[in-house]
Amino acid sequence: MILECLLERLKTILPIIEKITGKNLALNILSSILIIGSGKTLKLRATNLDIGIEVELPAKIEKEGIIAVNGAVLNNLILNTNNEKSVFFETKNENLIIKTQNNTSTIKGYPYADFPTIPLISGDVCFTINSKRLLSGIKSVFYSASLSDIKPEISSVYIYPNGEDLFFAATDSFRLAEKKIKTKHIPDFTGIIIPHKNVNEIIRVLDLNEGDTKVCFNKNQVSFSYDGVYLTSRLIDGNFPDYKQIIPKEHKTEVILLKQDLVGALRVNGIFLDKFNQIDVTIKPETKSFSISTKNGDIGETSTNITAVIKGEAVGVSLNYRYLFEVFQSITTDSVSLFLSGNNKPVTIQGVSDQTFSYLVMPLNR
Repeated sequence: MILECLLERLKTILPIIEKITGKNLALNILSSILIIGSGKTLKLRATNLDIGIEVELPAKIEKEGIIAVNGAVLNNLILNTNNEKSVFFETKNENLIIKTQNNTSTIKGYPYADFPTIPLISGDVCFTINSKRLLSGIKSVFYSASLSDIKPEISSVYIYPNGEDLFFAATDSFRLAEKKIKTKHIPDFTGIIIPHKNVNEIIRVLDLNEGDTKVCFNKNQVSFSYDGVYLTSRLIDGNFPDYKQIIPKEHKTEVILLKQDLVGALRVNGIFLDKFNQIDVTIKPETKSFSISTKNGDIGETSTNITAVIKGEAVGVSLNYRYLFEVFQSITTDSVSLFLSGNNKPVTIQGVSDQTFSYLVMPLNR
């Protein structure tokens, strides 16, 4: 193989591809990136058997060929190559020689015949969606998924259609995030469950796309493709919880306050957290008082009052600080609404005038 390709594009895509390589010591081939020079394209592939990627880049191919090399070594070498426009790849004696104007490096190759295949999904359920809208749905909820694999169906992001809306949901049993986006021409399907551990890589790949992404899936796999990029992930075979059943149908208290005021108060209270990450929220409509307090026997305590519009009954609730704080990455409005159903009952949070996102936090009862 002898080829030439632009360095800038390699620097953009290689860090993402390298993240997908496996770290399995028993299967060294998974730590490699497969490099294929064919026709007028350079193809780069990586997989950890749970998620896989193939990226096609335009290249000047003088001689076709294929080789697998250590992904981390290749990535670090390219990232530290500067003041060059192009880079040259050449295979020789089962090694990869990488040349620039001022440097020549040799990376030992792996037996490329051992490289796993990446599933090609076609002829199943497919639709096209704007990447930024798809990302908005995933980013709004993915942090709420469980990090434990004990219950894989909730260590996931659940995506399903309902009419002209595409819903995204995630939960770890202590909190729930739901986001819906308007869509057109989305086929009806029962829903897909994407493993949480693959979602970060999906986000990185989709972040590079300004246009539309084609989504295809079958029972076991989902793929995302655009402009020479093809990413595939395993799906979880199971049933996502019927989360609509736990969302309160009515509330007794509503609070509206500025997001920046609440975030600022949480940052101060975060200094005094105990081992349970507990913060106490007290709402008194008669005095228009909304306060957050935190107490740590080893450090001290603090209490912050926030100006708010309050309707309904007086109420108090203890919440996990992190669960409350993390939601604000998903709320784009300047003001937020908190809905409460009583003392130590779940709290629902939304952006004011934004019905597309909803977040439910369970109380701390101890």
